[in-house]
Amino acid sequence: MFQLKSYQQGTLDTLASFFKHCRETNDIESSFSQSLRDNNFTNAPYRAYKFDDTPYVCVRIPTGGGKTILGTYAISTATKEFLSQDYPITLWLVPTTTIQQQTVSALKSNPAYTDHLNKAFANNVSVYDIADVNQIRSQDIGNKAIIVVSTLANLRVTKTTDRKVYQYHEDFEPHFAKLTSNHPAFEKLEKVTEDDVSENGLTVKDIGKVKYSFANLLALYNPLVIVDEAHNARTSLTFDTLRRVHPAAIIEFTATPNTTGTNGSNIIYHVSAAQLKAEEMIKLPIILTEHVNGWEEAVRDAVLTRERLAVQAQKDTDYIRPIVLLQAENKNGKVTVEVIKKCLIEQHHIDESKIAIATGTQRELDGLDLFQPDCPIEFVITIEALKEGWDCSFAYVFCSVKQVSSSKDAEQLLGRVLRMPYAKRRVIEDLNRAYAHLSTNSLAQAAKELADKLISMGFEELEVATFLRQQDANQGELFGTNHETNTIPTKPVTTLMVEVKEVIDTTSLTEEDRSNIKVSEVEGRKVVTVTGSVSENLKAAITKVSTEPKKSIESSIKIHNQSVYAAQSPSENGAVFAALPRLCVMSQGELELAEKEVFLDTTGWSLLDYPAILDYKPTEETVSFSLDMQGKKVKYNFVDNAQTLNLNFANTEVSQDELVGWLDQECRQSDVTQREMTAFLSNVVNHLLKKPDLTLTTLIRNKYPLVNAISDLVSEYRKQAATKGYQQALFDDDSNVLTTYDFSYEFKADNYPARPPYYNGQYNFSKHYYPQIEDMKSSGEEFECAQIIDLMPEVKHWVRNLVRRDEASFSLPLAHRNFYPDFIAELNDGRIIVIEYKGEAYKTNDDSAEKRLVGDLWAKHSQGNCLFLMAVKKDENGQGVHQQILNGIS
Repeated sequence: MFQLKSYQQGTLDTLASFFKHCRETNDIESSFSQSLRDNNFTNAPYRAYKFDDTPYVCVRIPTGGGKTILGTYAISTATKEFLSQDYPITLWLVPTTTIQQQTVSALKSNPAYTDHLNKAFANNVSVYDIADVNQIRSQDIGNKAIIVVSTLANLRVTKTTDRKVYQYHEDFEPHFAKLTSNHPAFEKLEKVTEDDVSENGLTVKDIGKVKYSFANLLALYNPLVIVDEAHNARTSLTFDTLRRVHPAAIIEFTATPNTTGTNGSNIIYHVSAAQLKAEEMIKLPIILTEHVNGWEEAVRDAVLTRERLAVQAQKDTDYIRPIVLLQAENKNGKVTVEVIKKCLIEQHHIDESKIAIATGTQRELDGLDLFQPDCPIEFVITIEALKEGWDCSFAYVFCSVKQVSSSKDAEQLLGRVLRMPYAKRRVIEDLNRAYAHLSTNSLAQAAKELADKLISMGFEELEVATFLRQQDANQGELFGTNHETNTIPTKPVTTLMVEVKEVIDTTSLTEEDRSNIKVSEVEGRKVVTVTGSVSENLKAAITKVSTEPKKSIESSIKIHNQSVYAAQSPSENGAVFAALPRLCVMSQGELELAEKEVFLDTTGWSLLDYPAILDYKPTEETVSFSLDMQGKKVKYNFVDNAQTLNLNFANTEVSQDELVGWLDQECRQSDVTQREMTAFLSNVVNHLLKKPDLTLTTLIRNKYPLVNAISDLVSEYRKQAATKGYQQALFDDDSNVLTTYDFSYEFKADNYPARPPYYNGQYNFSKHYYPQIEDMKSSGEEFECAQIIDLMPEVKHWVRNLVRRDEASFSLPLAHRNFYPDFIAELNDGRIIVIEYKGEAYKTNDDSAEKRLVGDLWAKHSQGNCLFLMAVKKDENGQGVHQQILNGIS
């Protein structure tokens, strides 16, 4: 059974919360801001793009993060929390026809997608390619979840008569049979014009009538729109195109959204490459080897890398057959597909049956299942045919004989070797990495270009510095004799090579700067090699004489400096962070982690102990019009509810028991038995029906708002039970609390799934355990607290704790949520000090008091191994943070 990754569930939870807030408040901007606050993301303005009543948000996720599965689950999430429909229409837009075909196939046949859709929509799901939409029957609308997959290009036009989706088609006539001019959507539908008359049997008499087109069908029912690779869709023409179909909501997925200007994306959730690595989705780091002595050298080492990995794969728990992906030059180049294939066969004795060519004209992968053990393919040669959509996680080695700087396709091809087999970390460490062998005639240029490609795939600069490891082919062989592997370096190469126009001016440089640079000549070009960090003075001197544009060299220096910093971090240098004991309670004779489920068990949580009384008033969202004749013209106008038939008093064929059954399915809770939930729901419905202004028909017509109101009531009762249980389990006189290493937490060296914004200030934190520091400004009180910790000789190393990152976060329990302290430091004497920093405005509020209580409780029961401090800028004695920490330590 498919299991969502934590970041995927986090994405969907955020979308659910956002859409629910939109529905309840009818305020998209405030809902967006609330979602950013809930996830500790930096606040950003919401851009409406003239979609004033349409939520329009973006999920940023790097290549390999599973955008299709997220899009699939996003349909059911938006349907439940915002659309309030049983069966929506979804328009799924992709950038190319290749991806269109693959998406249609996946949604129709891949169990990871189909199982969820069928469960969410009671097996009533239909998926269509845009070319087949005339097969949609009018009776399917509202009775099936319909997903139409199209390229954006199919819809994006200035003149709508130029595309079939906007053209009249008689197959769509039944969808408009009951449409009258009083329908709320009538005015927004495209009408037949003179340009349409010459086609499809339309005559002059049809001018002005609603056009029976697929675009109008969409506009009539306000589809949910999913946009894949949305960075390709940020133009005014695109926005005009989307407005034509009058979407109910738009959700974008992309690795590289536009984040600036009026057309920037509304990024509601950001997944980092570090999170994908932590969730075992992608292979990192990438071991890069540059080859300046010819393309044959790159191919040779790619072959050897595959042989080494194949031997290692025999020891893994799952079947893996490492594959090399080779990028050839086009037919006008020197190193063509045929040249590489000949090299593999004649020089490296590779059997021809193990080689497949995948180009526009040679499609030797068609019909092959590369994951099958009896498939012989070990080498795939391509030019660019695999750049989109091709997915085989057995691809481990990327070898390019092209100059990477001239290839716009390299980033997509590189993405093919990043996916982790079975989305699970491998037992053999070498199989957790990806490998790139690049032929280049410009020393260090390939590394720079590869770094640029990773950034365009959704990596942050600091992530590139951490995850791109360079292996210098000229200074040491990757393989020893008999193809045995030497140790691959665990740290990035920390030298920077820059081609310059003239000799660098060193007069303003310090002695340390001068000792860190070396000037040499490579193939007639002057090259400056820098070892260690590049200071501001050295940066200015290099930029002045560099052959690269200023922006490009500044980016290279920034990544280089971050690589130097990353190499110095304790986790990269093999240091181990001491374990932290967890807070536990004895519950019914068993040792249990102190968490919400235990608190609920302490009180014997039962929903039936709480009153089934719901303060609920349905709201009527329909609009009615009155039609009448005035002379020879039909006139219509809005009428209020007093003039219309009250449908809430109409008979319904749905029984009360059927309504309760549907509510039970929608309100299902993991900690409430079905028997309890059904009884509670029956009591709620019975209580509501005693109100004179509510009927069973009313409840059925408003079932989606009703289910949300009931879910909120259940959540409130759960909070009340958890609060009571929290107090009893931890703070009552007979509480049995202890802190034990039997349940311990560890900061693992390779698991810090930080996400932007990263700390990017001038001060280098030398003791932070990981290369990245998440969400910390380069100034301010919190920065000053971190700096004090970093400078204290008593501190061995420390961590800026992550918030809600599952096993990568240390937390203490509160009644309704977990508490994630800001800083955790290991002292040189082996003790742990946990520090929560509070600004002046927050140091005495209820939230701070609750955190202080549980922190002190945890430290009290740690037998002196752990300390807890609620730090403030100045305490009641006028002492600053440094003295407060010293007091805590002593």
